Amino acid sequence: MNSDQIADILGQLAHTTREIWGDGPADGEELTRQKEALGERYEKAFYLIYGGMFGDREGATELYQYLMDGGFFISPASAKHHLAVRFGLVAHTLNVVAAAIDLCTTEKFSGCDEDTVIRAALLHDICKMGKYKGTQNDGFQYQDNRMLGHGEESVIMAQQYMKLTDKEIRCIRWHMGAYTGERDWNTLRRVYDNCPEALCLHMADMIATYIMEKVDRYDGKCDHRYSGGD
Repeated sequence: MNSDQIADILGQLAHTTREIWGDGPADGEELTRQKEALGERYEKAFYLIYGGMFGDREGATELYQYLMDGGFFISPASAKHHLAVRFGLVAHTLNVVAAAIDLCTTEKFSGCDEDTVIRAALLHDICKMGKYKGTQNDGFQYQDNRMLGHGEESVIMAQQYMKLTDKEIRCIRWHMGAYTGERDWNTLRRVYDNCPEALCLHMADMIATYIMEKVDRYDGKCDHRYSGGD
């Protein structure tokens, strides 16, 4: 599957999202129906892209089943920031894929292996699935009992079922960039010098989080909709 085919899938998703959402979120049962319909579309888009990028790799089917069983497709992307809503994690993942494809067309990232960046984008946050517990005020609380590190855990989880390439490992491991802490900055510089795909994924993650998934920082309201593909 090439980036044009993925862009078509994301474009169709954006169009369908607008049709489902209409003039804006409804109330009560209609709002629930809207969200469930969106969640189904997110999962279908992810399934198509995942199959196109990993379909012939040993263990890909088992990893996908693991994502389904682990709650990847219903988990939020965060506890109170970007896409802190049901289905937020898969919507964020698709936004990162869309941003990565756009970045790979720029001069700075034109030398990147686009397929590597897209594959890493699909798996970069799988460590988050199932870790958000609902609170009494309809919010979420993040509970991490494994404490393996963000990028590291996603790599470990994926490789329990499917072997990743060295570049895919670097991209996923270092997608958080400098947020991993000052102790990693020297290593991070070497990673980005030798693996521009890792920097590309980090930038795509930031674009998705802080531009495509804008949150009102004053009232904490989050736009539920998938944003990419336009």
